[in-house]
Amino acid sequence: MSKPTSGDFTKTTGWMDWYTGPSRPAFQLPAGAVDAHCHVFGPGAEFPYAPERKYTPCDASKHELYALRDHLGFARNVVVQATCHGADNRAMVDALVHSGGKARGVATVRRSVTDDEIQAMHDAGVRGVRFNFVKRLVDFTPKDELLEIASRIARWGWHVVIYFEAVDLPELWDFFTALPTTIVVDHMGRPDVSQPVDGPEFELFLKFMRQHPNVWSKVSCPERLSVTGPKALDGERHAYVDVIPFARRVVEEFPDRVLWGTDWPHPNLKDHMPDDGLLVDFIPHIATTPELQQQLLVDNPMRLYWPEEQR
Repeated sequence: MSKPTSGDFTKTTGWMDWYTGPSRPAFQLPAGAVDAHCHVFGPGAEFPYAPERKYTPCDASKHELYALRDHLGFARNVVVQATCHGADNRAMVDALVHSGGKARGVATVRRSVTDDEIQAMHDAGVRGVRFNFVKRLVDFTPKDELLEIASRIARWGWHVVIYFEAVDLPELWDFFTALPTTIVVDHMGRPDVSQPVDGPEFELFLKFMRQHPNVWSKVSCPERLSVTGPKALDGERHAYVDVIPFARRVVEEFPDRVLWGTDWPHPNLKDHMPDDGLLVDFIPHIATTPELQQQLLVDNPMRLYWPEEQR
């Protein structure tokens, strides 16, 4: 059954709704595991979608997100501001406030954001900002504005999450390396997994991480990157085989600088909507030992998002 969009909104034609009734993962997550990349959408009647949005989703509420967290076996979430909400962070912040301390957030802000607004978001649990360079999702923001934002949020100890596509890394390299904070790359910079894992495009990304110890990477979203599958549907627990060598390479070379998240509710997928339980079963294929799984799912996200709880 199609999921609704509340308020005076109509879903984008062809929008794929999140998966109903996900399976339970066969892989048992380590205690304290963090889903370090997920979103909330609206509900539109309570938290309207931004006028400048490039898509209108179905609603995906904090209650549904946290029910999924418990079903899959995660302990905590990092809720990343969705582009359909622009720089209106109210839905994301509301999710943090109602998480019982079990969620942190990543915001989208404009140059006009005030120190008081940053402090209020910090108090709610925001620990980073996201800069999106995927042209089909957002309008261009001048780099001097982004650098100004980065220098301001650094005073709160926040980091910058960057979302870009692999072909754009050469032209963005100098800007990224000028950022004064920890940097977290979404989804390994979206490599073309039909290319060799030791080819020049992915090697440039690995060089970016090697040369800059402040750069972390999420090894998430195989469902977005895979070309040949198989898909995480119909009980398939060995999904997205073509993505595994790329994600495993990053996990094994940079075990203390990797994160993983479901990306629920999976905005803008065109091909298929994965079963989130089967998506969790991707993890042991890329983090192949209990030690690597502990770093990826617990130690690293806790160090970045809940440092005050670290001994």
